[in-house]
Amino acid sequence: MNTLLTGLRTTGLAAATLLAIAAPHGAAQPAGTDAAPSGRPRVALVLSGGGARGAAHVGVIKVLDELRIPVDCVVGTSMGSIVAGAYATGSTVADMEALIAGVGLQDVVSDDPPRREKPIRRKADDDTNYVGPEIGVRDGDFRLQPGIVSGVGLEAVLRRAVKVKGFIDFDRLPVPFRAVATDVENGEMVVIDRGEVAHAMRASLAIPGVIAPAQLGGRLLVDGMVTRNLPVEVGRELCGDIVIAVDVGTPLMKRAELTSLVAVSQQMLSILTNQNVAESLAALTPTDLLIRIDLPGYTVADFDRLPAIAAEGEKAARAFVDRLARLSLPQQEYAALRARQVVLPALDAQPIDEIRITGLRRVNPAVVEGAMETRAGESPDPAKLDRDMQRIYGSGDFEHVDYRLIEDAGKRVLAVEALEKSWGPTYLRFGLTLSSDFTTNSYFNLLGSYRATWLNRLGGEFRADAQVGRTNRLAAEFYQPLVPSRYLFVAPRLEVERSPIDLFVGQQRVARYDVQYARAGLDLGTQLTRYGEIRVGVLGGTVDAELDTGPSIIAPRNDVRQGAYTARFKFDQLDSLDFPRSGVGATAHLFSSQSHLGADDAYTKWEADVLGAYSIGNHTLQLGVKAGGALSGELPTYDQFSLGGFQQLSGFKTFQLYGSDLQFGRAAYLYRLAQGGFFEGAYLGASLEAGRIAKPLVPANGSGWQQGGSIFLAADTPLGPVYLGYGIASDGNRSAYFLLGRP
Repeated sequence: MNTLLTGLRTTGLAAATLLAIAAPHGAAQPAGTDAAPSGRPRVALVLSGGGARGAAHVGVIKVLDELRIPVDCVVGTSMGSIVAGAYATGSTVADMEALIAGVGLQDVVSDDPPRREKPIRRKADDDTNYVGPEIGVRDGDFRLQPGIVSGVGLEAVLRRAVKVKGFIDFDRLPVPFRAVATDVENGEMVVIDRGEVAHAMRASLAIPGVIAPAQLGGRLLVDGMVTRNLPVEVGRELCGDIVIAVDVGTPLMKRAELTSLVAVSQQMLSILTNQNVAESLAALTPTDLLIRIDLPGYTVADFDRLPAIAAEGEKAARAFVDRLARLSLPQQEYAALRARQVVLPALDAQPIDEIRITGLRRVNPAVVEGAMETRAGESPDPAKLDRDMQRIYGSGDFEHVDYRLIEDAGKRVLAVEALEKSWGPTYLRFGLTLSSDFTTNSYFNLLGSYRATWLNRLGGEFRADAQVGRTNRLAAEFYQPLVPSRYLFVAPRLEVERSPIDLFVGQQRVARYDVQYARAGLDLGTQLTRYGEIRVGVLGGTVDAELDTGPSIIAPRNDVRQGAYTARFKFDQLDSLDFPRSGVGATAHLFSSQSHLGADDAYTKWEADVLGAYSIGNHTLQLGVKAGGALSGELPTYDQFSLGGFQQLSGFKTFQLYGSDLQFGRAAYLYRLAQGGFFEGAYLGASLEAGRIAKPLVPANGSGWQQGGSIFLAADTPLGPVYLGYGIASDGNRSAYFLLGRP
């Protein structure tokens, strides 16, 4: 252990020994034991945490570079450790400016790969408007994930920032470096002095409750701001005859802003941070320099404004030019120093001999390796490896995924460290949908899902879904891959459902029927990896159609037997199911009811649906078509198509039109009013729609083409997508709409 800091207060102690993350080998002598060149005082740069506000450190370093101020070692906490680590591993100011220009909030808070890269089964989860986190069921207890963000996406950003790869003593970096974190088990400050630089950054930035803790050296670490947000003493111990400390501040919220448990928790963290910063400031000497940066209007979450924050840091640092100038080096001496400190990353052309998946207890390593684009025999491609890590994480089985390149028995090994979910492998999710036209046509559905994963080595999965509300439904499926690649699977399933059919004459509801299904089926299918799925199968069961209210417009039918062959094709390369901005999605379904399978009604029904989206900047155009009909026989009354409702012939009542032949098309324009971080943003939109129901169930409704259109506001929220719209139809029908969940 090579870092001993004195003069720090801990509970009940006047001094504490702060343990570095230990390596199997002995500790190196700290860089601070060596004298600086030319006998000049050594300069330690100490950078505080502060979330996105920490981008101001880049602006400060830009001024230091212009003034030729030497930096002999660098220390950082939280966001300060990111800038410090990038600088320590050889980045120039231009490198760091380019990095923050390409990073946004979504890069920091999103662990999942782009939706197009997800397995098709996980994409199917988007069909349900889940609310709240995934709940694990394990050993009879309910468990939640340890942070909103795992850090997989964040680590991809950190690896881009770091120019020196692999396990290393941080004293051997181009600029000696330390990152400060907090041991969440005992509350101690931890000074990280060796290891993977990106891992040290990740541990230092693990905001409690937001980013999951990091595991390093057998310790569980969170954000260093909890114990030492401005680690002046660490910089002094490392090399600092003179300390340049940069504090971006942790402003407290006003009373009016403390309106939630989250806000109060954040305030308490800020109070603790400010208290330990005050202790650090007391350690500054008259020869040190404190640069305090006021950042009004910028928050810790403003990762979409990093270049502007960096400019504020530059502006603040220029106010200290006179005091900094006394540390300036002659041009030739400074150029020689920076030539030693700047690293040009070499192309890693040495091929990978073996891919090794470690840390697994339930998941089959062959399935994990099969999800990767990287293959043995190739040279490592950092961008491809980052995509691989996000794709593996996107399978939904892992709490954290990372990789490292190691040498083992003369072979170069890509070690993928996959940490299975500590709250799995059985999960509960809950959801909600609402729809209202502000008259009598309103409904809701409460949703629940139970999923048990990795029931065998091929990834067998049992899933049960329940719904209560307008439609009452219980469905269960056992999905069993037949090969590790999952290209082939079988899926026995069972479903019981009861839903209403409202019959209208014009806009007047005249009758309601209840349709009840109970059926079982068996599917054989193939997954087209992340692109789609094809299934063929057979099912049997019964269906009842009973009159609930109103006159008997159609004859009720009870105990109708069903037996059918089914086929389903699904292709999904949309970037989002709630607010698609690019890509294409399509489904096609064939239902062939056959007498020799026991069906009372012999007919073949087909339906297809295609949606495409294209965006330029904040402008999005969506085009969708759907159609359906009978290939043979006549569709029975209990199995017909419907139209009506928001963006499904806006202006008509929801499900106002029923019939056995459907054609529909829609064009929608959306303007993005605001971008989200955890959420997809807010939109202003309008749609034009045209459709027809031929062979209508209620002849008075006609079979001609109808036109509709809508204007709407929409936003992604913690409860799901919310729409507030108004629709007008060609026959004069008008409706206002409120929806929670997709149209």
